[in-house]
Amino acid sequence: MEEQKLLDNRVKELKNRVQEAEQVIQDLEDQQDEPNCKRKTLQSQVQAETNAQTAQDESQQETMMVVHVKQHREIEIIATELAQVLMLVDQIQFSLISVELPEWKQKQQMACIGGPPNACLDQLQSWFTTVAECLQQTRQQLNKLQELVVFSYDNDPIAVSVSTLQEQALALFTNLLTNSIVVERQPCMPIHPQRPLVLKMGVQFTVKLRMLVFLPEFSRQLKVQACFDKDLTEKNTNHGYRRFKILGSTTKLMEESDGSLTAEFRHLTLREQITAGDILNKSRLLIVEQLHLLNFDIHLNHPGLSIDLMTTTLPLVVITPMTQLSQAWAAVLWYNMHCTDCQNVIFFLDPPPLTWGQVVSVLSWQFSGFTQRGLDADQLSMLADRLLGPEAQGNPETLVSWSKFSKPDAGRLSFWSWIDNTQTLIRRYLLNIWNDGYIMGFITEEKAKTLLVDKCPGTFLLRFSETCFSGGIIITWVEQCQTGELQTHSTKSYSNADLNTVSLPDIIQNYTVMAVENILESPLHYLYPDIPKDAAFGCYYSSLPKEGTLHS
Repeated sequence: MEEQKLLDNRVKELKNRVQEAEQVIQDLEDQQDEPNCKRKTLQSQVQAETNAQTAQDESQQETMMVVHVKQHREIEIIATELAQVLMLVDQIQFSLISVELPEWKQKQQMACIGGPPNACLDQLQSWFTTVAECLQQTRQQLNKLQELVVFSYDNDPIAVSVSTLQEQALALFTNLLTNSIVVERQPCMPIHPQRPLVLKMGVQFTVKLRMLVFLPEFSRQLKVQACFDKDLTEKNTNHGYRRFKILGSTTKLMEESDGSLTAEFRHLTLREQITAGDILNKSRLLIVEQLHLLNFDIHLNHPGLSIDLMTTTLPLVVITPMTQLSQAWAAVLWYNMHCTDCQNVIFFLDPPPLTWGQVVSVLSWQFSGFTQRGLDADQLSMLADRLLGPEAQGNPETLVSWSKFSKPDAGRLSFWSWIDNTQTLIRRYLLNIWNDGYIMGFITEEKAKTLLVDKCPGTFLLRFSETCFSGGIIITWVEQCQTGELQTHSTKSYSNADLNTVSLPDIIQNYTVMAVENILESPLHYLYPDIPKDAAFGCYYSSLPKEGTLHS
């Protein structure tokens, strides 16, 4: 915030200095009108009168010369001031283009994969626009100064300096415009808004561009052309890379909308282009590991200015069946956590590892992104043990390979698939009680037994199955045996199919076991550590507790 405040102050300083220069140049123009008129009158008088008034005329010429020297000095001063203004512009642009804009893009990458929301573009647009307006005004001031210099003194050396400043101002303005086109909203299928950068063939997707320099005169002056994998070559894709064609309207004009210049593509789809050579050549990468780019070429045609601009989206994955969505999303997560070169479409030929600390961030974001609750330290510890083994002890610097994270191992479901299926289970059937904090979730059976062994009989907890392919949840409780010992028991794993028929709160409400004398009794009384089950789940029951049901 301090850095942004400092930058904001510098932009305001720039605006003030440009306004002050405007007033000085206006005064110079006014001052030059009168001496110039007198000079012409004096020259005609000198030519007509060559008698005794010569001495007086020379005196007047000397007076006029003093006036012009003074104006020349003032022009030189304002030229120096404008040079300093351009130096300040250069410094501000460096901060905007090399610091602020990359920071926003990095935040956007993290936001795309569930991280904290990226900062609004409005502040960046305000800075870019103010600098652009100041540059436009400065260019006009330099043109006026050039006229004053030439008008006052032919071949004056200051004219060369002013011309150099004009070139510098144009270069700064062009550079600002070149870096002002951003992808405000990355490609996304509206049917899966929480998983951008994964597109399915034949399914519509949207993408939105914005120009950070908001000059109303540019409205409908920027023609945007979208193309897919513009620079894709066989050399950098190792043959067999899939090629796609965009269907839909691929050309847009940037228009003013809500105080911004934007172009939004809303109804684009992809179709694969297959040739005989593509059938013979197979890619070394899986479909879900092939990265593609959506490119945008923009031409600005404005009086006195003709510039070609371009930008690209973040690398994206194109899937064929929707069953590939989960693995494609894992690839998007892995790539963007590295925040590497956005043009590196062959990233997965040799994907670098992530640290466990980075994986922790990704996993917690996946839960907090669609729920009100991320993963706590105990849950992450259990996940670390499952992925890395107990010997790693959840060390945040332990490296995790892409294959270990995303590929099946020894007949077991891949780590990511297990996590993702569990998320689906929560999102569809357990969201409320997960948000309430009533699901312990990621905890091993052994840990569950340790927690329950010294609790009151009838205490239970909810944990996720470690083996259910489609995701499942298990109820584990403690009871006192006839011998007086405490033992733990667990229900079966309740999967998507089970919870689609009856809700988990109803299962907990009505769950019974065979007790002595063939009497059915509920073994579930208190949610760990000591919450009466009806107090925890009563508001989610589909019916009131039955008469005689054991509850506190």
